[in-house]
Amino acid sequence: MVELLLLAEETQVERLSDALVMELDALSVSVEDADADTPAEDALFGEPGLPAPKEGWQRSRLAALFTDDAAATAAAALLLAQEWADGVQVQAIRPVADQDWVRLTQSQFAPVAITPGFWIVPSWHAAPAAATQVLRLDPGLAFGTGTHPTTRMCLRWIAEHADALRGARVLDYGCGSGILAIGAALFGAGPIDAVDIDPAAVQSTRDNAQANGVPWINVGLPELAGAARGAYPLVLANILATPLKLLAPLLSAHVAPGGHLVLAGILERQAEELQTAYAPLLRLEVVASDDGWILMTAQRAAADRD
Repeated sequence: MVELLLLAEETQVERLSDALVMELDALSVSVEDADADTPAEDALFGEPGLPAPKEGWQRSRLAALFTDDAAATAAAALLLAQEWADGVQVQAIRPVADQDWVRLTQSQFAPVAITPGFWIVPSWHAAPAAATQVLRLDPGLAFGTGTHPTTRMCLRWIAEHADALRGARVLDYGCGSGILAIGAALFGAGPIDAVDIDPAAVQSTRDNAQANGVPWINVGLPELAGAARGAYPLVLANILATPLKLLAPLLSAHVAPGGHLVLAGILERQAEELQTAYAPLLRLEVVASDDGWILMTAQRAAADRD
């Protein structure tokens, strides 16, 4: 494999990317900030409810992968001949070193401690000696490996409330990899319904539940958690702030009298808007924070049956 590195302005990024893939047979194209790790670095974020991020940075570096040197060289020559590519610079055409990509990917995922005794451990790692409870999970197509602060805070809450969860019905809404549903099951909760709008997440949750010896988790699309399923002593939703606001009536209605609602995927600055959205239904409180993210919970009054 050969990599073609280009330096371009923000306005040229989209057209360059399309030309490289659709016309010049690049195997892949990645874009990064050419000023990364310098005082001129420019962070771009795509956050629901905020303006869409720009197509590229003011100075963007594009890395296009080709099968050989001839293809990369020809692509560079054709691009530089275009009038719209004025100012684009070729930084390098270089071979890509052979890698054991599986081993390289695996090396990025080590066991994650949720509590001193509760660990998330990829299948290729041995469980740490301190682990008394192990959740086996490999990275996949669905969100949730235990490395993100929102997932860790949810799992920590589950572990800290394990005594109250034994035998309790649980709803994991937006289950992703199923990590929260599986964590609840390992601490004795059940039966458990795990739902997601993404069929890939549904399948991922089934596979991960089987791998952890908790195949009794009911997994499906959101319709699975319909009115016929009743209310739950615990409702978990680790999504993002905007969908959590839109889902406020639905999620609150799923919480049984005396039950808990646990929400994550919320930035610290979004706490007040979540509290406002849920105020007519439940009283949300911030109970944990980690690296700019927060965990919010509410408990329905035992006599509240609305």
